[in-house]
Amino acid sequence: MESNGKAGKHGLEGDVDLQFLLVGGKLMKIKSSSWKKDRMYKLHDDNATIWHESHRIFKRKQTFSIDDVDSVRKGRQSEGLQKHTEAHVEDRCFSIFFKGRRRNLDLVATSVEEARQWVNGLEKIISNMKKLNRQQTSEHWIFNCMRKADKNKDNMMTLKELKHFLRQINIEVDETYAKLLFTKCDTSNSGTLEGSEIKHFYDLLTHREEIDVIYEKHAATGGQMSAQDLLNFLLNEQREVATLEDALRLIEKYELDDSAKHMNHMTKDGFLMYLQQEEGSIFNPAHKKVFQDMSQPINHYFISSSHNTYLMEDQLKGPSSTEAYIKALMKSCRCVELDCWDGAHGEPVIYHGHTLTSKVLFKDVIKAIKEYAFKTSEYPVILSLENHCTLEQQKLMAKHMISILGSALLTSPLEDQMPTAFPSPQELKGRFIIKGKRLNKLDAVFSNTSPGVEDDCVSEEDEAAETNNSKTDTNEQKAKAKKSKIKLAKQLSDLVIYCKSVHFSGFEHAKDNQAFYEMSSFKESKAVNLAETAAKAFIHHNMTKLSRIYPAGSRTTSSNYNPVPLWNAGCQIVALNFQTPSKEMDLNQGRFRSNGLSGYILKPEFQRYAGSEFNPMTLTKGPWIKHKAFHIMVISAQQLPKLNKDKPKSIVDPLVKVEIYGVPADTCSKETRSIENNGFNPMWNETFQFDIQVPELAMLRFLVEDYDATSQNDLIGHYCLPLTSLQNGYRHVPLLTKRGDVIPSAGLFVHLMLLDAK
Repeated sequence: MESNGKAGKHGLEGDVDLQFLLVGGKLMKIKSSSWKKDRMYKLHDDNATIWHESHRIFKRKQTFSIDDVDSVRKGRQSEGLQKHTEAHVEDRCFSIFFKGRRRNLDLVATSVEEARQWVNGLEKIISNMKKLNRQQTSEHWIFNCMRKADKNKDNMMTLKELKHFLRQINIEVDETYAKLLFTKCDTSNSGTLEGSEIKHFYDLLTHREEIDVIYEKHAATGGQMSAQDLLNFLLNEQREVATLEDALRLIEKYELDDSAKHMNHMTKDGFLMYLQQEEGSIFNPAHKKVFQDMSQPINHYFISSSHNTYLMEDQLKGPSSTEAYIKALMKSCRCVELDCWDGAHGEPVIYHGHTLTSKVLFKDVIKAIKEYAFKTSEYPVILSLENHCTLEQQKLMAKHMISILGSALLTSPLEDQMPTAFPSPQELKGRFIIKGKRLNKLDAVFSNTSPGVEDDCVSEEDEAAETNNSKTDTNEQKAKAKKSKIKLAKQLSDLVIYCKSVHFSGFEHAKDNQAFYEMSSFKESKAVNLAETAAKAFIHHNMTKLSRIYPAGSRTTSSNYNPVPLWNAGCQIVALNFQTPSKEMDLNQGRFRSNGLSGYILKPEFQRYAGSEFNPMTLTKGPWIKHKAFHIMVISAQQLPKLNKDKPKSIVDPLVKVEIYGVPADTCSKETRSIENNGFNPMWNETFQFDIQVPELAMLRFLVEDYDATSQNDLIGHYCLPLTSLQNGYRHVPLLTKRGDVIPSAGLFVHLMLLDAK
């Protein structure tokens, strides 16, 4: 279809690398040491799909969409290429990694130059697709569906093709309406739609009635919005601190009509464009950058943290992988876990001990961490060691970390004398901090005392002791955990500076006996119990020390626990199974969405100052109470994806849930009615009000589901953000898949008002 070119070019016409991809060529696909086969690959002329030759009987031609690609990595960076290719082909290798669980594609080009062109070309297309604004993304999506619906590829659409197209874009129309729409657009009376008729049809389909109403209400200058009209809208509806210069800047940036732009006016199309960009998003663009004070001690921050980071799936038989570390670090996770065991040939390995999970070399994990730790965030990464190794392999662990991480590894305190508090994330930028057991106090660094042979034993990590004794009863387990000792190599011990693991023996004991750098790990059940029964003591404990929370060993499917009550109690390292899509991971993603995806969020002041009386369970009067009335109107949704691709006639029946997570008094959920058979442009216009006491700890989550009267609703998309990061007024809400990837053209349209309660 001729219109589709509008979506595909992305401003890359004439690019040499793009032309190379359009011609394509042979690449060797690597699956194993014995499965290495040449296959033809090329970019489809829509510039959005890769075609590749297949010798499978039932699938002669196969394609994948550039939208599904997460990243392209040059060299032997995947486990498959490292295992199944020789080092001398390094410069001809590259891997394509996909979003979700699809297996990555390992490829070897015929020359170094061709490998470079493939990687450069693909990266340019991916980058351009990400830059597509919402309106272009919407058009790209529409025309792609139109092309699929044009069965005989004649660039014309019959009524039958039109109905197929409507089903593709998730909208159910009865026969009468389909004919009406068709006749309205078929101005040439040819029985088909072509050229400008298709454009007319597209305009009818993408018309946003709710935007028309808002625009007409505020367009007070000859049917258009003047800069002053736009400023009034920004001040009164969007509740923004704005000037006339801001309004003029938006007109300059988003107005498409040159004559309107010349008069400093904004048309309806320009207004829709503005509403669909970051200025019109629910998420405050100022929070996309690091905006918080990063000079506080590190224990004054919530820290994005992963549990059993090496696992791709469950805790019993799933694969262990360096890729799991890369994915977590790229999501700005700042505390990763390394479960270390003796491996063959004297090399320590990482896996979930006493299970069938596969093993990965410790040194390979450290290399991957070094490579990817600071790509998303430059702030410090904590390596949480669970050490089960013998002395010799512990020494090798220390050697690997020192040689691979180099000067980025923190091997002594930043200060010239014994510190009394933690350094800040700012001071620790680009550094690795080791968390683990230490043979002596940190003071020894300055007094040059070293433990004798009789001191080379330490008690096991609490989590390790729990794992090893999971079949014993609780009392016996406690006794064993205290008795269980392991030998610790001095070389490994000396790398533990600010995060020395110690057993927790009560808040009073910690206050009287623990140094600031001595930290405890808590199993979720114990932590939740403390957060409910001794929240104030827990909060005060966390004002001077770090706490790590980990999921119960019984969560063999890698399920997660609710992190919110632990954040309410001021716990910093609330470790979750990053590999498991879940509501809890949505909340984690939402919590760490702001502050520039740094992985560090400054705790509210009432969780940091010593005189605080804050208790999330009882909520007495204090500076934490900032009573807000939160009004939200769920107006509409756009282009919700079809869930059941196997049933071409299935259309979603969407409903929206609006949830608040925070202190118990604020936690609440409300939902709209479901709308039958319309995923394309459902409209609800339903209003809800929430009463918020502690907005600084509150999170807002949207959940769009496909209603099913007979079984559990299916997830269509979700989005979560801190309440303090939202913008008031008319806003678009992006939607994410179950695994946290953006659904390109889908979204919600809402009106929000977070006001001081009277």
